[in-house]
Amino acid sequence: MWSATLAFPSFVASSTSLSTYTKPRLPKIQASLSNYPLASKIMVRNLPFSTSEDFLQKEFSAFGEIAEVKLVKDESMKRSKGYAFIQFMSQDDAFLAIETMDRRMYNGRMIYIDIAKPGKRDFQQQPITSGPPEKLQVPEESASSEVADCWY
Repeated sequence: MWSATLAFPSFVASSTSLSTYTKPRLPKIQASLSNYPLASKIMVRNLPFSTSEDFLQKEFSAFGEIAEVKLVKDESMKRSKGYAFIQFMSQDDAFLAIETMDRRMYNGRMIYIDIAKPGKRDFQQQPITSGPPEKLQVPEESASSEVADCWY
């Protein structure tokens, strides 16, 4: 007959482990959802690997004021991965950039521009609470004197 012994880790927290727990630090981002409208951040895809943030800043500043340009780079090779995020100050500027620059040729490549989808980092803020809802004040005399006209 076969037998096996399984050991499971204990999930009971001791008082010493809770006292040493620290809240993880979240990275600071300049442009967040609380500061700018959701649709004002665009994603530019299929960029040449030689593209720089300064060049993107110059090209897209013609459509409006830019809050942040983030060119995504490969950590090991220190070069562009071929896409970037640009945060505009207003939605109108972002839509103008999308309409004008989407499917344009740039250094022999067709670039594609879309509204950026919110990432996991964008929603890691603490929720804003407003407390319990306010109670509706109903006058006593009107509530008790009225009789329903119909019965279902």
